[in-house]
Amino acid sequence: METIIQLFQPSVILFMLLGTFLGLFIGALPGLTATMGVAVLTPLTFWLAPSEGLAMLIAIYCTAIFASGIPAILVNTPGTPASVATTFDGYKLTQQGRAGVAMGINAIYSGLGGLVSTVFLIVAAMPLSRVALSFGPAEYFALAVFGLSIMISVASNSIIKGLISGAIGLFIVTIGLDPILNIPRFTYGHPLLLEGFSFIPIMIGLFGLGEVFNQILSKNQNIHVKSREIGRIIPNKKERKEIRKPFILSSLLSTFIGVIPGAGGDIASFISWQQSKNLAKGKRKKEYGHGSLGGLTASVTSNNAVIGGAFTTMMTLGLPGDAVTAILIGSLMMYGLDPGPALFTDHLDMVHLIFGLLIVANILVIIVGLFGAKLFSQVMRVKQEFIWVSVVIFCVIGAYAINNSYFDVWVMAIAGLFGLLFKRLEIPLGPLILALILGPMAESNFRRSLVISQDAGLMIFFTSPIALILLIIAFLSMVIPIVRKLLNNKKAIN
Repeated sequence: METIIQLFQPSVILFMLLGTFLGLFIGALPGLTATMGVAVLTPLTFWLAPSEGLAMLIAIYCTAIFASGIPAILVNTPGTPASVATTFDGYKLTQQGRAGVAMGINAIYSGLGGLVSTVFLIVAAMPLSRVALSFGPAEYFALAVFGLSIMISVASNSIIKGLISGAIGLFIVTIGLDPILNIPRFTYGHPLLLEGFSFIPIMIGLFGLGEVFNQILSKNQNIHVKSREIGRIIPNKKERKEIRKPFILSSLLSTFIGVIPGAGGDIASFISWQQSKNLAKGKRKKEYGHGSLGGLTASVTSNNAVIGGAFTTMMTLGLPGDAVTAILIGSLMMYGLDPGPALFTDHLDMVHLIFGLLIVANILVIIVGLFGAKLFSQVMRVKQEFIWVSVVIFCVIGAYAINNSYFDVWVMAIAGLFGLLFKRLEIPLGPLILALILGPMAESNFRRSLVISQDAGLMIFFTSPIALILLIIAFLSMVIPIVRKLLNNKKAIN
């Protein structure tokens, strides 16, 4: 009862609403990630009471992740890396004149995914955190390989083009300092390349600027949308039945992924999308990447479903589940709260408050998303020329704001040209983005595993049950689509 009273104090509700508004702004603008928003605004909360500060930060976190799906659906530009997979089906639905349903699914299932993961946090915090604690370099490498195996599934109609796209991404992440030996690689003496390329400017350029260039060159081909009317927002009974299984799978899978330190919504969304596609059958399976409601549901659910898992690791072990919870650990410590097992014994009232704040924040996501869908979708009523200019401006601002660097703006611009080239050659962008996200994780943990294995060598990956299971699943994820495609081609010939 005391927690409920504290949760619904006017000041706490006020700062939660403020955080919701800020999260909408941060998530919807390409380049302004939830991590950046929480990091920039955290110092402002130190003058607030712990309940007020946490209310604001948690609302920013939950809302920014959801809001990043809005531009991904409407203009094919992910607001944060966590919504890259949302572009696979979300923008296709907008082009088909179904933007309303796509926006409704984004709001409803982002919030529900967050609520499911919060329930898991409340019920199974300690057991899940013990599993995450068993992850070492070998397990992280296997997890990265598992994620990279999704390249085959997101490669659309051409597996070869998908692998080429992934290989380009893997090459890009090798530029900069060697993660183990700290030796420059492929920098050619340029100091700006020592830190490598930031992922977000490349993502903004490939999706945002590349889409603008493509629409400008294809202006007379009517590629934008079939209808500028948003239509209904709430999925009907038939649609809800179609997306039920992807929602359940993504909620459970992403909650567990969130428990693993360092594995955020970007990784979870790719994995959930691919596994949802694997479970789909017949016509539904072919729709993935071409406007699938199940694919969209899997990606938007996973974004917020990760949050409960990340909080589980943060609160029970004191380890960051993702980049945002790493910042929140600092916030809790500034309030005199040390994340870890002692938090549940010494500050149980704050633990209950955090549970309550997560529940309220995700409910607000659903409410704001549904009531604001028509307002957000007004972007489709604006002339294409104004949309293009706005997207370009936001892309430039987003790329520059990351490191206050003009170099990142040039990287974004060049990535935009490559985005256009890839679209014209029908080379999928998904594998490249996947490689940029998971490539560093795979390389660094592979080499760390070999260092600690000593004489065991590669056997370290087969002696760990978790790593072995992940590698087997990764192998099957790559082989099964290829075999299925070969069999389908053989049947077509016969």
